[in-house]
Amino acid sequence: WDVDGKKYFDFLAGYSAMNQGHCHPKILSAAIDQAKRLTLTSRAFHNDILGEYEEYMSKIFGYNKLLPMNTGVEAGETAIKLARKWAYKVKGVPENKAKSIFCVDNFWGRTLSACSSSSDPTCYEGFGPFMPGFELIPYDDLASLEKALQDPNVCSFMVEPIQGEAGVVLPSDGYLKGVRELCDKYNVLWIADEVQSGLGRTGKRLAVDWENVRPDMITIGKALSGGFFPVSAVLADDEVMLGIQPGEHGSTFGGNPLACRIARAAMEVLETEGLYENSRVMGETLRSELRKLPSDIVTTVRGRGLFNGIVIKETDEFDAWQVCLRLRDNGLLAKPTHGHIIRFTPPLTITAPEMEEAVGIISDTIRSFVK
Repeated sequence: WDVDGKKYFDFLAGYSAMNQGHCHPKILSAAIDQAKRLTLTSRAFHNDILGEYEEYMSKIFGYNKLLPMNTGVEAGETAIKLARKWAYKVKGVPENKAKSIFCVDNFWGRTLSACSSSSDPTCYEGFGPFMPGFELIPYDDLASLEKALQDPNVCSFMVEPIQGEAGVVLPSDGYLKGVRELCDKYNVLWIADEVQSGLGRTGKRLAVDWENVRPDMITIGKALSGGFFPVSAVLADDEVMLGIQPGEHGSTFGGNPLACRIARAAMEVLETEGLYENSRVMGETLRSELRKLPSDIVTTVRGRGLFNGIVIKETDEFDAWQVCLRLRDNGLLAKPTHGHIIRFTPPLTITAPEMEEAVGIISDTIRSFVK
């Protein structure tokens, strides 16, 4: 609702930070309870929440270790640091020669490293000089990946299983399995950026689960707190994680008791309340209805689970921004990306009646542009 009491369907959900819905009562209760008890000790001291949280998460995701951070981009930065340290200590890359590979149209944040790996001028223009050792290749292109990985100084390949900011771009079937095979072949760490695509958004715990593959590192964030608090993490096994020794990496707030308690509750909601299945079912319903829209306006519908996008045909009369403004006026909040694409990513808690009403708003809005 807005300040005037008008109701809206939130089809952005904080860029997938609120997979559990707004102010989920279980997460809220955990946040309040922990905030009354202890919020921060700094990592210089032990607390009674961090270890239990790390153990819980490591068991769920099947990795030896979890390194807690705050924002999604911090998780990405941490993963790259871990990969570089591994390159020098394990792979034998000469000092200061490690390279990381990224895909064109990637997006993982706004730090200088993230800007350095971007192909989007709105992200990098005016922010140079950039981080050395970064290389871009086309997304969903195994031949280009193999060519890049043949450089013995390459230590990591960081990729979104589904590109979010690019407009919910899905790779070809088998791409992720191919990534796994190539990274194994050339002894390169695969970093899966699951900050937006993970934690139920696609209908499974992680987007990589659709191909039953296991990256060397996973970065997660956003819905890891259910929208209450900045919480992120890197998951990896000991060979990678223990390359960094005490004092070589840190964060004032990373792993604080409040964040850990919130993240534990947020994960328990995802794991126990049927949200993965609901994401799959509601996503199929949404795409089925979106495909009924006039093709001379909506040229493409794509997605998985409740991670969906539509491509609006660009005309002189209207664009995706104007469609979103009219959606807002009709009671549904969404946002364009790259000018002509609209993402639809509602909370995973959406019910069938709510989806039916929301789809009606989308349909009526799109059809209102038909001449």
